[in-house]
Amino acid sequence: MNGETVSVRVSGAFGCFTRPENKVERVSYPVMTPSAARGILEAIYWHPQFTWQVREIAVLAPLRTYGILRNEANSKMSLDRTEPYFVDEDRTQRYALCLRDVDYVISARPIVKPNVPEPSAKHRAIFERRVRRGQCFHRPSLGTREFAAEFGPADGGPEPVDWSEDLGLMLWDVQYPSGSHDEAGWHPEGKPPYWPLFFNASISKGVMAVPETPIGGES
Repeated sequence: MNGETVSVRVSGAFGCFTRPENKVERVSYPVMTPSAARGILEAIYWHPQFTWQVREIAVLAPLRTYGILRNEANSKMSLDRTEPYFVDEDRTQRYALCLRDVDYVISARPIVKPNVPEPSAKHRAIFERRVRRGQCFHRPSLGTREFAAEFGPADGGPEPVDWSEDLGLMLWDVQYPSGSHDEAGWHPEGKPPYWPLFFNASISKGVMAVPETPIGGES
């Protein structure tokens, strides 16, 4: 990558980057998604003056999967709830196909928003300093909160695995429309509260390049 990007190595015992087409059972993509990578970057350093643009995700550990059954609540907590809620009476078991012993290097660059006088170099320097010190706003995770991630400098790590494969469509990010919304969350123009964006993903010698824009959309 060029001098405008920063890199961070993230690893963990478990990971699950759920495919959106699975409604009940959770099936992970074989590699971290760009949206999950952005979430890790924002957990380490977030600022309203810029946004993270993920450029590459390097896979440092061979693909390993495992399946588990997890107890999950069927209902979401609501502030409007007046009756007592007993989670033990509202649980169900769901199967999840997850990843084991994951290890990645995320390369990204900060994109400063329009009319912001501060240069992106300032944010790159702050991010690199926080990575070296192990500082974060909240503990980054590998897809779900229970799968905590370790992070540190990307220098001195192993080479990407020898893996090349066409992965098909992968979640690029989730788009939220700007402007006002009604009570149900719908946009006045008829847009839903949010919708997924995808890109054609492929691994080449252990590295997945992330395009600047998704299929049929704008960044």
